[in-house]
Order: sequence, then structure tokens, then C-alpha cells
Amino acid sequence: MQMHVRLRTVATGLAAIAVLATAGCGDSDTDDAGATSEPAKPAKPAIVLVHGSFSDTSSWNTVADNLRGQGYQVVQPENPLRGPAADAAAVTTAIASISGPVVLVGHSYGGAVISNIHRPDVKAEVFVAAFAPQQGETVQALSDPGRYPGSKIGPAIQVQPTETGAEVTITPDQYGVVFAQDVSGDVAARLAAKQRPTSAAANAEPSGAPSWASVPSWYLISTDDQVLPPAAQRFQADRMHAKTSEVKSSHASPVSHPDAVVATIVAAAGAS
Repeated sequence: MQMHVRLRTVATGLAAIAVLATAGCGDSDTDDAGATSEPAKPAKPAIVLVHGSFSDTSSWNTVADNLRGQGYQVVQPENPLRGPAADAAAVTTAIASISGPVVLVGHSYGGAVISNIHRPDVKAEVFVAAFAPQQGETVQALSDPGRYPGSKIGPAIQVQPTETGAEVTITPDQYGVVFAQDVSGDVAARLAAKQRPTSAAANAEPSGAPSWASVPSWYLISTDDQVLPPAAQRFQADRMHAKTSEVKSSHASPVSHPDAVVATIVAAAGAS
């Protein structure tokens, strides 16, 4: 009798173990079958911010900080301001270590520079109140007051003779009147003090084949621009079939309206 009870107890225990084992296997199968892996998000493109004439890399600081806060790698290379070909080569060298997709952003004359950069990993180009010349075209032609009246930059320019030609800057007292009329006097004075001289020959140098002809482009027009008239900006944006938006800003939109600039860059980066 005791033997019979003992065998029954052992059998019951083995049955319980079998049930638990089966349940465990079932749970494991369900977990494996139900597990789903989210598709990997594409890497965000690196953002290259190229400043223009009468400026330096610090003009991008607020825009750059905002973009970095959103997880973008941001590079602010020095633009030598010697001419589109030499400047494009210098920027290309400065960003050579970047791997992965790139969005090029040019402000003012910086647009002529990015127009001459040809890298297969450039997925989009953004022009901020910028020049976007065709092959053989000059910055000077795109700012011709006969075609696009309204610029006040001419009388504000000061010329510094050099051994190899001349360099130009904006007179400090006119910087906040012509270039950045929508920032405080202190900010305008700081920008004027930091501006880098531009070779006078740069604006007369014919551009090479434009990279924007084969890369999606965005253009942010400054409607209160007294350096590059809005009509000239619209002409260039239309010609390159850019996705266009406008902001009521001076020529210095990266400083005075950084949020609008960031929004345009993020739109380009998200579409690339």
C-alpha cells in the first residue's frame, strides 16, 4: 500500500514537471515568434555650414548649437574668401574626414562656394540668402543693381589694397545699417569686428559647373535683404527649382532669425 502511494506521488510530480516544461517551451516559442525588431533609423546627415563674405564661422554659432542639440554632427569650416574654386577646394579638404551623408549649407557668398563642391555623399544643399551661380556666371553678375535694384552694399564697402590685388570689408559704422539691420547695435558691432576680408577678385571669378544641378536644393529668402535683393534670390531659387521659403530678415538671417534657418536645414536633412 505504501509502495502504491509512493509511486503515485512520484508520477504526480513527474507530470507536474512535464506540464511546467511544456508551458515554458510554449512561452519561449511565443516570445520568439512575437518578437519584432524595429528597423534601424538612417543616420542623420552631417551639416556643413559655410559662411559668406563680411562674416566668419561664428555667424553660424546659434544655428550650429541648435542643430547639435537635435543630434546632428555640425562642421563650421573657415571659408578663405579667395574665389569660388579655391574656397570650394579648401572647404572640401576641411570636411574630408566626414563619413556618411552630408548637407551643405551656404550663406551669402558661401552659396557660390557650395555650388562648386562635388562630393557623391552630398544629399542636399541649402542656400540662405545666398548666391547660386550657373557655370561661367559670377557673383558680381547676380548682384548687378541694373538687374536687381535695391542693394545698399556698394557705398558701405571699404577697399584695402594688398600686394596681390585688393580686399573688401564693410565699414563698421554701416554694418548694422546694411548687412544686419535687424540685430542690436552691440551684436552688429561684434559681427563687424569679426568679419573676414574678401578678395575683391572673388566676385568676378566665373563659377564652375553647379552641384545644385544634380542635388536637391532648398532656399531661404530674406525679404528685407539690403545686400542681395529678394528679387535676385527668388530668381536663383526658381532657376534651381529649389524648395523655397521666406523670412522677414536682413541679409544676416543666420544671426537674426536662426530658427527659420534651422527649420530649413532640418527639412533638407530629413528629406535626404
